[in-house]
Amino acid sequence: MPNLNDLMEMMDALETKAIITIPTFCVAVRNRHSSCRKCADVCLADAITIEKNELNIDAGACVACGACVAVCPTSALVPMDPMPDDLAAAVADTTNAAGGLTVIACARKAARNVGDPDKYAMVPCLGRMEEELLVELVARGIPEICLVDGDCSTCKYRGAVPAINDTVESARALLAAMGSDAAITHTSEFPASVQVADMRKAVGAARREFFTSSGHYAKDVAKSAAEKMVNEKLAQLNLQKQEQSLREKLGVKNGAGKMPTITAERNLNILDAMSRIGDPDNPAEPEMFTRIFGDVEVDVEKCSGCGMCVMFCPTDALRKSLDKHPEEGKAYMEFSVADCVQCNLCADACLKKCIEVIPVVRTAELFDFEPRLVEISASKTGNKLFNRKK
Repeated sequence: MPNLNDLMEMMDALETKAIITIPTFCVAVRNRHSSCRKCADVCLADAITIEKNELNIDAGACVACGACVAVCPTSALVPMDPMPDDLAAAVADTTNAAGGLTVIACARKAARNVGDPDKYAMVPCLGRMEEELLVELVARGIPEICLVDGDCSTCKYRGAVPAINDTVESARALLAAMGSDAAITHTSEFPASVQVADMRKAVGAARREFFTSSGHYAKDVAKSAAEKMVNEKLAQLNLQKQEQSLREKLGVKNGAGKMPTITAERNLNILDAMSRIGDPDNPAEPEMFTRIFGDVEVDVEKCSGCGMCVMFCPTDALRKSLDKHPEEGKAYMEFSVADCVQCNLCADACLKKCIEVIPVVRTAELFDFEPRLVEISASKTGNKLFNRKK
């Protein structure tokens, strides 16, 4: 249980940051050869820097759009404004008030006081939207999701529009694969049923929000909904006070044949929601183009069986296989498409550049609990990774 000093330090950190980081989840921190810069590429404020195995966000430059959160493949970035649980609660309440219609609006649109504040949830920017939330809403029976932003060229968040559109299209592809006809729309106007009838109601709600929002999330850091995140952040703060090597920060044990792995929770949650939307055994689309899951292809002729791809895979999507290949000079490794997050670290770490990550996956394989055997070259004598017993 964190003490008072820890909580005060945590609250100070949260009051000044819209996004906090979990560096040990970041593939660019885990391996300096990683090409992943998805968060930095989508950041319209150039607030994110990744260099020398470090991930940093300039809180002063950050505009809190949340686009980096949506594109991070390993969930190394955690949003604070709003926190995931707070957003989910707001969406649930407003969806009920709107008669089953989910409406999420950006702060710019909300400030115009044309929508009924009881019938829509608000985020600083729609760049904050993630496929996980959108697909889960459909799995819960929501037939239509309307994302509303202020169509204004002067908005500081306008650079996030392509990222918003990418998220919407990605969610639509996931839903189409399961045969869902739920609609996700991105528009500049509130639906007629959500437009405010009494302007005084919207203005009053805006004023109440102004006076109650300051410091709201910092005061809630000790609550159960944020407990896990708080503990993770406190661990980071402790690490920052200590002189540790990268191996120590990542928890790499001496003699280990593989880096510590993280659970692809976002992938698992999306799969769970998809399975409730359609029939996993009979998907509507045999394959889909996606940025959430990935597939791999290996050029066996180039592969040396070094095992670097398995060693550095952050989510354990690639694993050593005990199955013996019938041909001499060849071997297998196991691959789980459901655990692949398209971070591309396997390809970046490959010494022979013989592995490629593919953004097209077979839908049925997503729900197959058995990993697929991928053919590779047999490990050479003396290989210290694939010859390990552990």
